[in-house]
Amino acid sequence: MIKLLYAFLFCSVTLHAQSTEVVQRADDFLSSLSPAQKNKALYEWKSDERLNWHFVPKDRNGISLHALDAKQRAVAFALLKSSLSIQGYQKATGILSLEKILQQVEGRKEDDTYRDPLNYYFTIFGNPEEKTLWGWRLEGHHLSLNFSSANGVMESSTPSFWGSNPAIVPSGNDRGKKTLKEEIDLGFELINSMNDQQLAKARFADIALPEIVSYNKQKAELINPTGIIYTDLNSDQKKTFLRLLDAYIKNYEFGFSEKLMAKIKKAGIDHLSFAWAGSLKPGVGHYYRIQGPMLLIEYDNTQNNSNHIHTVVRDLTNDFAADILREHYMKEHN
Repeated sequence: MIKLLYAFLFCSVTLHAQSTEVVQRADDFLSSLSPAQKNKALYEWKSDERLNWHFVPKDRNGISLHALDAKQRAVAFALLKSSLSIQGYQKATGILSLEKILQQVEGRKEDDTYRDPLNYYFTIFGNPEEKTLWGWRLEGHHLSLNFSSANGVMESSTPSFWGSNPAIVPSGNDRGKKTLKEEIDLGFELINSMNDQQLAKARFADIALPEIVSYNKQKAELINPTGIIYTDLNSDQKKTFLRLLDAYIKNYEFGFSEKLMAKIKKAGIDHLSFAWAGSLKPGVGHYYRIQGPMLLIEYDNTQNNSNHIHTVVRDLTNDFAADILREHYMKEHN
């Protein structure tokens, strides 16, 4: 009992410390901006812009890394680091660094800014305070991270999109690098461990889907077919499945990752399913998804000779803090 109480108190203090850090880092970022820069970066919490997300190269709102000096960029990345786990931060910064590699792969000139690790935008929604609703976003090509906080706690970190182009660096000093390594390797490990009966349930098409189904919809929904249920996996396959799940869920700061995993477990790990389409070997188009009552994770690798990954995590009940907002407005109305 004492150990459980200690663990609870330790977790509570840790969560509060992390939440306070995110608020402080967001405030530091806004304080580093000039009035003109802040006018670009800051939106009202209720702004429609908060739901305007995408993962392709396009013009965006917010303030880009191009518009910040070195000190301001360091403060911006401190905010990012406070909102993600170590593995999440490594993936996010890895995705940015792929822009330079992609510039070389595509044969673009050095001054061509279409592929540029500085073409990523920071946006704050509302005022970063512990007792208010506020959020922030980092977005650019192949990365869209959306965070929402209420009462000093990170309540939503979805939708989140993590892409990788190239999925495996084909040449140069980084040859063979996989920015989303676990997402690739564990997916293949799981599907190729299945016997014929399991494979018949899991693999719903011989050809991969051309794109993630949920795309950039503001509200995602469950997708059919369901694939193979967790309970139909053997003990080793279940371990692989959970490791794959962790590759996505443990990208966020400790408090939110723990909260999201607890929510998934409450909805029932046994209700999660794994569905696959396309090739069972790397190098040919393939797609998979994990889904359950409140969760949708999608992975797709079909573009650029199947060396171009799109992944997304959606909380079907709480993307953009929808669940928290409903509760907040009900209390406010009452």
